[in-house]
Amino acid sequence: MAIGIGLGMARFPFGHVENFWRWVEQCEAGGVDSLWQTDRLVSTEPFLECMTTLAAIAGATRRIKFGMNVASVALRDPLVLAKECATIDYLSQGRLLPAFGIGTVNAPEWHATGRETRGRGQRTDEALEIIAALWRGESVNFRGKYYNYQDAVISPLPVQQPLPLWIGGSSEAAIRRTAKIGTGWQAGLESPRRAGIAKKAIVKALRETNRTIDDDHYGTGFFFRFGSVDDPACQRELARFQKLAPKQDLSHTLAVGSHQISERIKQYADEGIAKFVLRPLGENDRDLSVQTSRLLDDVLPKISG
Repeated sequence: MAIGIGLGMARFPFGHVENFWRWVEQCEAGGVDSLWQTDRLVSTEPFLECMTTLAAIAGATRRIKFGMNVASVALRDPLVLAKECATIDYLSQGRLLPAFGIGTVNAPEWHATGRETRGRGQRTDEALEIIAALWRGESVNFRGKYYNYQDAVISPLPVQQPLPLWIGGSSEAAIRRTAKIGTGWQAGLESPRRAGIAKKAIVKALRETNRTIDDDHYGTGFFFRFGSVDDPACQRELARFQKLAPKQDLSHTLAVGSHQISERIKQYADEGIAKFVLRPLGENDRDLSVQTSRLLDDVLPKISG
């Protein structure tokens, strides 16, 4: 099982945009597998829009792959989303890693746009069926509860055929969705044990659909820092975890120091999880670069070795 280490951004942490692009160059040159942008449309905190960010990264890099972690399909038009993905993959010569989910019920986008959270799973299922067909080059005629398409077709098609389609979430519906249409699975806040349980459930569901997913196409993510858990950057993140899920132990979503980062990767790998999105925690732009350098120098060689 090949371990892949990608780096990701949730909130935009840089004070100066040029330092973000230096960070992207640092990841490109340092052997990072992929870059990932969290999807958030409504927020008082700075979040980059994931699709336009990936398009910009595509033009600024030559080797590294990139994806969204994960895009809420139910909040987007499937034709537009399919076209965006196909265009980015085409122009980047096959480096896009699309990852989709239904969007958490507590996401502020629902209230802000007046949309019902009820039915978002079925809306997502319909949209993913449309998106996958468009990527294959089919002329889509679809009549569903939420979408009605007639003779919809896109060109140019994605370079990757089939274009990867990673699914997020560990609910029964998400597991069925992954087994039916996914080419990979991305955990959210699941612990190593819970991620392993979800993978086993997906493998079982795949037998019923007569499909397979590569064994190393199961992923997760967590925040990391070289320093102390008492550092302000860690304490701020832990406070966000507590607010997000006050009744859950989310300590596994943060690893501090080279040993704990490597051990956390091993804990997930022991459960069959092979792809990782690691998010650096820094106090400022320079610190974020230092944190990334430490990961490249202290952790990546051990994992690749």
